[in-house]
Amino acid sequence: MRQKLVDEIIRFVTETPANRLPDGSSPYFETPLVGFAAANDPQFGSYKKVIGEFHLTPQELFAGEFGLEGRAGTVVSWILPIAEHVRKSNRYQGDFPSREWAQTRNFGEGFNSEVRRHVVGWLQENGYRAAAPQLSPQWKEFAETPKGRSSTWSERHAAYAAGLGTFSLNDALITEKGIAHRCGSVVTDLVVAPSERQDRGYAWNCLYYREGSCGACIGRCPVGAISFSGHDKVKCCEYVYGAVPGAVAEKYGVKATGCGLCQTRVPCENWIPRGSGRGAEHG
Repeated sequence: MRQKLVDEIIRFVTETPANRLPDGSSPYFETPLVGFAAANDPQFGSYKKVIGEFHLTPQELFAGEFGLEGRAGTVVSWILPIAEHVRKSNRYQGDFPSREWAQTRNFGEGFNSEVRRHVVGWLQENGYRAAAPQLSPQWKEFAETPKGRSSTWSERHAAYAAGLGTFSLNDALITEKGIAHRCGSVVTDLVVAPSERQDRGYAWNCLYYREGSCGACIGRCPVGAISFSGHDKVKCCEYVYGAVPGAVAEKYGVKATGCGLCQTRVPCENWIPRGSGRGAEHG
């Protein structure tokens, strides 16, 4: 079942016509990465400290969906790497994202929700219970928390638990296909072997944290929300959810625009950068 599920997610993403920009010139996303985490992995419990007590564990979410008898077995997580055509369009933007990037954030994330629904349906057809946290009534977003804008389920942190990548200076997840992507997940009572997770640290794929070099994402941020001290989520969110849509949403014909400047024209855009090989973690 594990490989069948991987194959089905890849098939759906690569073959579904909805995975295309409005003008049909390019897919939003390239071939996905898929990973698995055990629903009782202690990593999920740690997110109540890392993110907030409101963050749900897979078991809490599953019980909320199916009652006390609900017992989750696995978290299925995927990465949708943003297509090269879209990434290239955003590389030389200076203040606002490109039209293609904004369309990918708006319509591409809508397609990501189609992936979530498809995975849930496929699992149900095969005799398993499943729920997509992002589509659950239990999913809530909080504009203000001690850690900034947060929600009851983090797709990035689920992907980290499933061994799909590690975090970066700008708080994004660097995967083997890079940092420019969308991610999604489903919780199910199907039990499969979890993916291996890197044990070198939560930010090993980031050159700055790994060896004290790079920091390219700092210069890419037009509002100074990234520094060697980390990511200012408040300043970032004010720009991404306020200034950017105000400037280009109507022009691009979208509601959500994203930004993505710090995810393009950086060494980790579409792979894990090698660096110098010194391997000495920084910070």
